[in-house]
Amino acid sequence: MRLDFFDLTLFLNIVETGSLTKGAERSAISLQAASERIKKLEQQFSVSLFTRHATGVKLTLAGQMFNQHAQTLIQQHQQLEQEMQPFSQRQHRSMTLWCNSSAQSEYLPLVLPSYLTENPHLQIELQEAESNDIIQALSKGSAQLGLISNFFNAQTLQTLAFADDPLVLICPRQHPLTQHSALTLVDTLEHAFVGLMQYHSLQQSIEAQAKLLGYSIQYRLRLPNFGAIAQVVANGVGIAIIPKRAAQRLQQLYSFQQIQLKGAWANRKLLLAAQNFDTLSLDYQHFSQYLIQQGPQLNQHN
Repeated sequence: MRLDFFDLTLFLNIVETGSLTKGAERSAISLQAASERIKKLEQQFSVSLFTRHATGVKLTLAGQMFNQHAQTLIQQHQQLEQEMQPFSQRQHRSMTLWCNSSAQSEYLPLVLPSYLTENPHLQIELQEAESNDIIQALSKGSAQLGLISNFFNAQTLQTLAFADDPLVLICPRQHPLTQHSALTLVDTLEHAFVGLMQYHSLQQSIEAQAKLLGYSIQYRLRLPNFGAIAQVVANGVGIAIIPKRAAQRLQQLYSFQQIQLKGAWANRKLLLAAQNFDTLSLDYQHFSQYLIQQGPQLNQHN
């Protein structure tokens, strides 16, 4: 059995106008063509859909049942077209993903290329911001989707685990701490640090942990990014705490020792956050699903 959506629309136009002639006009076809199409529908189901009378047409019992299903099918067809529209290759679409510095530099370069290759008409803009600022932007509705650290309170949002993002200590090769394979934060706090700038949320979080232990971190130098930190640590300036994935990448460029940090605070995670994932546009929902699916593979390399 094969149904033509044009025939269903013609049928509904006839029902709405109460006239075969007016239904044909609304469907932009001749009266004869409309009559033939309705006749074929009736033959297909071996029923009469209309009774003809002087002022127009009325539905038979079979026609009433057909009318209900025709409306449902047309609505579903329209919904299908709307939902497929974002995937149309004729359209260029764009999304903005807010992300903290660790997500932007260490994770997204690994997962975005394949997604963009599979979706050649999609553009993704990365908006780097501190996790606290991302949470505020999502809460206010000025951002749709963000990657944040679980260090921060995001209880007003929906979150999904994206990837593990543990922190490690990096030291100059000849530093006294290099004799240890793992350390707690308190073991490091009597040594001079190299850190990120004061506004950076990661550094603020580390300082908050030190304060809970009754310490203030001694900084010899503050720098804007992990690469600069790794370079000066390798040159013997001090020790630093950075994401493990950044340390693994930068160890190929600079000579320093990487040491595991013990404690739940150091085993942080990256979370994908939104106000409500179910109310995101289809593009954002599809992208969210893809990101979450990459998590297990990313965690294998941590």
